[in-house]
Amino acid sequence: MKVIRARNVNDALLLGLDLFQDPRNFRTQESRNGITYEALEPVTTVYEKPWERVCLLKRRDANPFFHFIEGLWMLQGRNDLAPLTHFVNSMEDFSDDGETLWGAYGQRWRKYFHKDQLDIITNMLITNPDDRRCVLQMWDANKDLGREGKDIPCNTNIYFKVRDEALQMTVCCRSNDMLWGAYGANAVHMSMLQEYLAEAIGIEIGMYRQISDSFHVYHNEVWERMKHLEIDPLTFRTQTRNPYDVLENPQHVPLITDFKRFRSELEEFFEILTQSIISDANYPRLDKFNWVNPAFKDVAIPMVKAFKLHKERDYLNSYREVMNILPTDWMTACFDWIRKRDTMWSLTKKEKTHG
Repeated sequence: MKVIRARNVNDALLLGLDLFQDPRNFRTQESRNGITYEALEPVTTVYEKPWERVCLLKRRDANPFFHFIEGLWMLQGRNDLAPLTHFVNSMEDFSDDGETLWGAYGQRWRKYFHKDQLDIITNMLITNPDDRRCVLQMWDANKDLGREGKDIPCNTNIYFKVRDEALQMTVCCRSNDMLWGAYGANAVHMSMLQEYLAEAIGIEIGMYRQISDSFHVYHNEVWERMKHLEIDPLTFRTQTRNPYDVLENPQHVPLITDFKRFRSELEEFFEILTQSIISDANYPRLDKFNWVNPAFKDVAIPMVKAFKLHKERDYLNSYREVMNILPTDWMTACFDWIRKRDTMWSLTKKEKTHG
């Protein structure tokens, strides 16, 4: 078992890249989606500060809009495709019917097994903080095992426990692509889940551990972009500045300040979002609703506005909306992502003009 101990997802990604620099750590392995480098043994990632969930390494160029909105989508227990393809068209490639995702984690947390597992776990840990039976299930042996489909759950179950008055979380994953999964979507979505449950219970966020049985990287354009980073153990140990250290205000902005309102705000947010996507409207009700929780008023709402303006190529106003994102980690990531698209769009226009 290989253990990667990291302050946050940025540390983890650098250490994970370092793992795949040494051929003694991995094998070349065929998969349904192409050739991979697969670690020779399971990899456990331990996050000291899981709330520092935003990948700020520019070369990775992760889509922060998609990551954050999908995290909220999961917390509401959804499986509909439209709110996701609005931000990433290729999500439709994982759908069997063109409308839903079979392995949607949020639906499995809240509806699929005919019970709301998040509510049950919350009540268990409030009643008995020493409980060791809080298992959040995502894998359905009756329907997933042997099933042929595009979206079989990669994360199978999660363990929660309270230690030192903080919520600890261990995520178990059968198959984990390091760049897109482990240190991409998983680091965001699972830490948002952890923060949600910690707030529901009324305690602090503790350690987040992720056990990845098949820890691998695909030979794709993201790997080609990342693999040339010159990182070795000695260099990394002397690199003391984490991307979070250079943020102007790196303090964590809690997503939830009024837990009782959060569920109703989730419902309202996705109702507005899905209706606006269908009608191609400019989110007319977003500014009329009395939002309370920072997840919406300080992050999600300026995000969806900025992203729509990006799709319309109105980059000046898109930047203005990005600057309304209060947490500096999300604001920085969104600004960098928009700026890269703005630059590419401007170069394309210039080439067409002078072509």
